[in-house]
Amino acid sequence: MNFTGKTALITGAASGIGAAAARWLDGRGIARLVLIDRNGEGLNSLDLSCKTDCHAADISDPQFWQRLEPKLKGLDCALANAGIGASGPMAEQSFADWRRIMDVNLDGAFLTMSTAIRAMRASGGGSIVVTASVTGIKPVAGIGAYGVAKAGVAHMARIAAAEVAKDDIRVNAIAPGGVDTAIWESGEDFRRNVAAHGRDAVLKQMAATTPRGRFATPDELAGEIGFLLSDLSANITGSVLVSDGGYSL
Repeated sequence: MNFTGKTALITGAASGIGAAAARWLDGRGIARLVLIDRNGEGLNSLDLSCKTDCHAADISDPQFWQRLEPKLKGLDCALANAGIGASGPMAEQSFADWRRIMDVNLDGAFLTMSTAIRAMRASGGGSIVVTASVTGIKPVAGIGAYGVAKAGVAHMARIAAAEVAKDDIRVNAIAPGGVDTAIWESGEDFRRNVAAHGRDAVLKQMAATTPRGRFATPDELAGEIGFLLSDLSANITGSVLVSDGGYSL
């Protein structure tokens, strides 16, 4: 669990799981963090002791990655975490909304991962974690585009793992269930229920279908991601770690 002298890249780093992962790595000696998020103010508000390179950017923009790639020399770890939420029946979803979800959640993850692989090949290896979702494993009505994108992300990680093992690069995915992050705020029903009952009460009600009885915290997910990035998981690649409090049972 020692990351002294290493460099890591994190997308979706301004809040939630991404910010928690940045703090977790910072507490374990990471030398440099390359942090990416659309929310530049959120990135600048992170209180980290290591060297940080912050980029307010759209991860689905190929030109951004072309500009960033030369600056990723010596990359050891990467977390492709950025994502946006979606809700509503698939038959009622516009193609524009479908593409918006795929652009960030699938295409953005692909651009992050492929760029990180090329940088790690040049530096002699590394470890990548992609944030998928239990909804990419267990069908959940009402979030079709999100679930499809996350299923694609999980399988993308497995395929990449088979391709780059020879380069001493490991690729894994983590599939969280409910996590108490700001992604819920994108749903109109959630915001309406919060206004009526309060956020804690709404999250507690939503977590009632989880055997554990509550949603995970971003810090809990950060520890699991850290394990997958660390040398303690040196023999693990091509895996999808389901971290859902038993929701998929």
